[in-house]
Amino acid sequence: MAAADVLPLNCFSPREEDVHQSLTGAIAPHTDSQPLPEPSPPDSSASMQMMEDFDPKTHLGFTPPSRIYSMKDLDLAEDTGVSPVAVSEPFPLFTQQAIDCMRSEVMSRSVWDNCQYSSNLAKCQLRGFAPKYAPFVYDAWKSPETLAIISKIAGVDLVTEMDFEIGHVNISMKSEKERIEEAVAVAEKASTEADEGIAGCPWEDEKPIVDWHTDSYPFVCVTMLSDCSNMIGGETALRTGRGDILKVRGPQKGCAVVLQGRYIEHQALRALGGSERITMVTSFRPRSPALRDDTVLTTVRPISDLSELYYQFTNYRLEILEERVRAELKRLRENSQGGKKLNTRKLKEFLREQEIFLAHMNTEMVEDDFVRKGSIEDKHLLQS
Repeated sequence: MAAADVLPLNCFSPREEDVHQSLTGAIAPHTDSQPLPEPSPPDSSASMQMMEDFDPKTHLGFTPPSRIYSMKDLDLAEDTGVSPVAVSEPFPLFTQQAIDCMRSEVMSRSVWDNCQYSSNLAKCQLRGFAPKYAPFVYDAWKSPETLAIISKIAGVDLVTEMDFEIGHVNISMKSEKERIEEAVAVAEKASTEADEGIAGCPWEDEKPIVDWHTDSYPFVCVTMLSDCSNMIGGETALRTGRGDILKVRGPQKGCAVVLQGRYIEHQALRALGGSERITMVTSFRPRSPALRDDTVLTTVRPISDLSELYYQFTNYRLEILEERVRAELKRLRENSQGGKKLNTRKLKEFLREQEIFLAHMNTEMVEDDFVRKGSIEDKHLLQS
């Protein structure tokens, strides 16, 4: 799913204590009879700081990942997706200054008032706020330098999926009871490792954040917006072609992971030790119209402005179709001028591919009256 929060996050930075106070003040202690309410929006004063323009020289702090796993490493065919790359280890992407700017925008009153969504899978999600309410976030992900970094790691030239999916933010808070329980678990884990030298936490796999699934979009870049220095667990589990599980560790604040999540079954494992988690998920697709686009809208329809989502989806898909038709027309004309006989079978194959392309678009754009707002079905989940 496009908005799957696959990375662990921890607490607000000291300079954002006013925002933290606004959020935690709205969270009541959790009991079995009282569900944990979703976070309240921050005070407008929390984001009243002078914003700056995105500058790659100042705001990118990129260091290449220590390792990039291929589809072959996961025992998956290299042509399973749109790239031979599966997933990266966490890598530094943005500077602290850039993260501060991003947080200031997404925690603003205007974003919370106009761009907040809730579903049966996540109580608080912020979507569709760029560029109107978050120009810094928009420019950061549209920057040629940023796109070049993500594309190099992904092994294919990428562009952002569509503006509505730039900087999707997942926010969750934990009750005091949950924090205490997890603090005890963390202490027990540390004691066990010290006494017996055994790694791993018994809670990690019991209650995953998100079950086994594939994403809506070809690639995602999940960026950490919170400090997770005291977190334990929270890895992303990937299912290999053999059925084995490969775990990729979670990154630190300002770091990111690139994942070809549309084609790899994965699961977000629970993390212990944090009071809040904020991740920014930006989705990508291949730049080339010649490559296939397997985008689906299953997990995003119920948490979107359908008019805007469908417009942007249709706009880029028809642009792809337009470029494909122009390329085919150019080929046909050049062959005709060169005296070559028309290859009927090849032309019909091209037309059939475009019919499938259009039919897929039509299927994904479910009529508004049949979309249950906030209700994400289990179609994105894969049976293990």
